[in-house]
Amino acid sequence: MLRGRCCTWTVVRTQENGKRQGRAAGQRRAPAARARHRTPPPPTPFGAYVEAVQTGNLLFLSGMLPAIGHEPKFVGRLGKELDANAGREAVRIAALNVLSAARHKLRSLDNVTRVVRLCVYLATEGDFFDQPRVADAASELFRDVFGEDKTSVRMVLGVASLPLGMPAAVEVILEVEA
Repeated sequence: MLRGRCCTWTVVRTQENGKRQGRAAGQRRAPAARARHRTPPPPTPFGAYVEAVQTGNLLFLSGMLPAIGHEPKFVGRLGKELDANAGREAVRIAALNVLSAARHKLRSLDNVTRVVRLCVYLATEGDFFDQPRVADAASELFRDVFGEDKTSVRMVLGVASLPLGMPAAVEVILEVEA
């Protein structure tokens, strides 16, 4: 269950003159249709690192966890304490944290020109094999926010454990306007 104070943001395409516009094929910004998603406040690190680093036109986002305000929203492994649907929700929360951290660093998600790479780590029990469907929760969220033409390459890894016993971590590289 998702608990905690959230904020709502909207992605809207605008022309240089400030008027809203539709999305043409090949445009480099967010879709014209409003993509409303409840995002948590920007995450804070659980250790001695930063959540986002920009170098040139790439924004590297650390492994975001399904936590809000330093409180884990899910604890356990997929295939043992949690099922695939709980895993999808955990991945979605971690992906929302990615968006929140990116927006905080860039001031606007309109500066994102493409999702380059998505890596989803899942803490799984040995007989859990539904990792691709669970990871789709992040891929689908990013597609809804940035558009089909911004879909990234993806890696999904099943691991024995993740920090604080959480079931998922999402790591992303975004291409941004320099």
